[in-house]
Amino acid sequence: MLYMLLAPLGEEITLLNLFNYITFRTGGALITALMVVFIFGKPFINWLRSKQREGQPIREDGPERHIIEKAGTPTMGGFLILLGIVIATLLWGDLSNPYLWVVLYVTVGYGAIGFYDDYQKVSKRSSAGISSWMKLGLQLVIAAGAVFWMTQLLANAPDVPAGFATSVAIPFFKDLLIPLGPFFLIFGTLVIAFASNAVNLTDGLDGLAIVPVMIAAASFGFIAYIVGNFVFANYLQLNFTPGTGELAVFCGALLGASLGFLWYNAPPAMVFMGDTGSLSLGGALGTIAVAVKHEVVLAIIGGLFVLEAVSVMVQVASFKLTGKRIFRMAPIHHHFEKLGWQEPTIVIRFWIIAVILALIGLSTLKLR
Repeated sequence: MLYMLLAPLGEEITLLNLFNYITFRTGGALITALMVVFIFGKPFINWLRSKQREGQPIREDGPERHIIEKAGTPTMGGFLILLGIVIATLLWGDLSNPYLWVVLYVTVGYGAIGFYDDYQKVSKRSSAGISSWMKLGLQLVIAAGAVFWMTQLLANAPDVPAGFATSVAIPFFKDLLIPLGPFFLIFGTLVIAFASNAVNLTDGLDGLAIVPVMIAAASFGFIAYIVGNFVFANYLQLNFTPGTGELAVFCGALLGASLGFLWYNAPPAMVFMGDTGSLSLGGALGTIAVAVKHEVVLAIIGGLFVLEAVSVMVQVASFKLTGKRIFRMAPIHHHFEKLGWQEPTIVIRFWIIAVILALIGLSTLKLR
């Protein structure tokens, strides 16, 4: 909004020319989202406590200490993150850019699914929520619409090679593209849905998911800025994806809102983000990765989320096939809890892993 109102005045008022720079607006979005969460955080949490007197239902089969230490903590805190992201993006983004609307569509859509799921858990006093098949089905429908939208945008964009919109770029190689054709719709849809559910599975300890989300958001904000700029993309021999540079503003908003939420989610958490936050944040990261054609890099930068999701799949498969469990409990962060690790130890070490994976993922921009 500010861009559309003030950037045209840049020729007359030099200071307003700053609004033409994505970097400036990204910083503005970050600070705005942070302030929104700070301003509304405490009143919103107090309101949640008044409505959720018993807090989020705790898994009965989870670690024993959770029943004691985390009982009574309200959920749906992800709404604060969504509020900060949406306000900051609409305020600082170029609203004529369709990629912003695609990512907002998935973020808000997945947030709505998560909100309904959280509401069902709280109202029914059960950790089950809505059925997993219903949740996954809604996610796939929303993701498929977003992927189709983005492929059309890229296919019709200037200076884009034929077939690039439906191809998968392989990191560490200059020109290696795997053309998927119509199957890219399935691939992209699964990337978004998997990213969403992987973040959801990671969200099990205070602060565990939100910091890796921030790290991934910062990384993909940088990637979006680079690949959306023809000069930078050409210099680094990356595939130019016109229009996606504006997603850096969204990533700034996501980073700021998440940073503000961490203030309230730091151990011991005053509020949980719930599925409202985890599904929407994971969906946003997956959508950005598809938009900037760095789906494989998402698996590297978001490797911690992949590890958490894979640990669940391996555990379920092993138990169904052999009747035995590989981990003491899945997702894998609960396995370390069962081994006697303290929660802060697990969280901080997982943060360190997330930083290392982000550095490896970002190195793919240069090592080709």
